[in-house]
Amino acid sequence: MKKDIITQAKAVLFPYTPLIADCGLVCGKACCKGDSETGMLLFPGEDTSLTVKEKNGVRLCVCNGICNRNERPLSCMIFPFFPYMDENGKIQAKADIRGINVCPLISHKNEVLFSKIFLRRVARAGRILIKDEECREFIRETSREMDTLEKFYGQRKGL
Repeated sequence: MKKDIITQAKAVLFPYTPLIADCGLVCGKACCKGDSETGMLLFPGEDTSLTVKEKNGVRLCVCNGICNRNERPLSCMIFPFFPYMDENGKIQAKADIRGINVCPLISHKNEVLFSKIFLRRVARAGRILIKDEECREFIRETSREMDTLEKFYGQRKGL
């Protein structure tokens, strides 16, 4: 069942991207320049034919920057956003602060016109994923991590 939910979430997202144009042209495809130590988180139960490493108990997909876009992980498809779950359990697409050192769109999120279709699709994918208990918990925990990081970065900006 989890594999079906992952497949459904990916189908909702494909072929939409954060910007109407290729956002990789803005930053030289910074998020696709993988190395052996960094990568994209895999959602619970997500399988990939790409290289997977485990770091601190978390499964990461690592790549050399070249992949079949149809086979990339969910995290790659939704980057630099995440299906954020608020305290009431409502899902919305939210800029993922964890990628601030990679994606210039995050630090300029208030100045960028993101694709509304893409944002709706990220939220819809999230609503599909939370039907699975493990994915729901993953999204909830990641959302709380994002809250913590946003507070930290907000405090740093004030210094």
